[in-house]
Amino acid sequence: MNDTVYKSIGVSPTSGALGAVITGVELKKPLHHAVFAEIYKAFLEYKVIFFRDQELTPETQLRFGKMFGQPILYPFVKGLKDFPEITPILKKETDLNNFGGVWHSDTTYQQKPPKATMLYAVEVPDFGGDTEFANQSMALEHLSEGMQKFLREQKIINTSGKGKVVASRSDVIKHSSSGRVVDELRAVHPVVRTHPETKEQALFINEAHSLQFPSLTEEESTPLLEFLFKHQIKPEFTCRFRWEKGSVAIWDNRCTLHNPINDYHGKRRLMHRITFAGDIPV
Repeated sequence: MNDTVYKSIGVSPTSGALGAVITGVELKKPLHHAVFAEIYKAFLEYKVIFFRDQELTPETQLRFGKMFGQPILYPFVKGLKDFPEITPILKKETDLNNFGGVWHSDTTYQQKPPKATMLYAVEVPDFGGDTEFANQSMALEHLSEGMQKFLREQKIINTSGKGKVVASRSDVIKHSSSGRVVDELRAVHPVVRTHPETKEQALFINEAHSLQFPSLTEEESTPLLEFLFKHQIKPEFTCRFRWEKGSVAIWDNRCTLHNPINDYHGKRRLMHRITFAGDIPV
């Protein structure tokens, strides 16, 4: 991490790998350009940033979110009636599956995966439902030079229809399906992508969506992918966030993975999610 000096906000790192809690700002209020510039600088530096005790309506969440980029629609779940860019992520007391409950980077089966995702906690259980994040620049750096060289020459097929992630969407889709077929989207991306803003390189594969290397058979791809899926979420690459009502997280989809933990059965949890338009990974 850089020893950046922040004048308008407080920035407290959450781990040695990534993540920081931002203090001294109310997101429901219009932000001065200089304040947002520091928030965005922290976002790029720490890869995921968190806020506590925020009071956001869909309108104010969207206004703040648009400072990060252009909101885009999630393919498989309907957005709020008056704010379609905001996807309600609801786990009811009777639901067993939690949305996206496997390590992943959001919607890498799209040609232009989102640059970032914002999640706002509307209702949360008293305990449980933490989210883990993993730094994929760090994961790449801790591979051997030979493996890094090999991976920089590879691409990966990503699909929306891998079994684990389809199961994780099942309960949310019951509540508010968009009607799209869950396995219809597919994209091929570099295994190692260069961040368009920081120029850092990062692994850009994930267990939820990455299927095989086009240059290898699925049988040849599987053992290498299984090794990488385990490597990229080693504890030393991660941080963990405990949600409270009014918490906000914004993560950089281009260089992180995340995993929502499904340990609050019988409890209700509602989050409001916005994803922001990205570019074609290179």
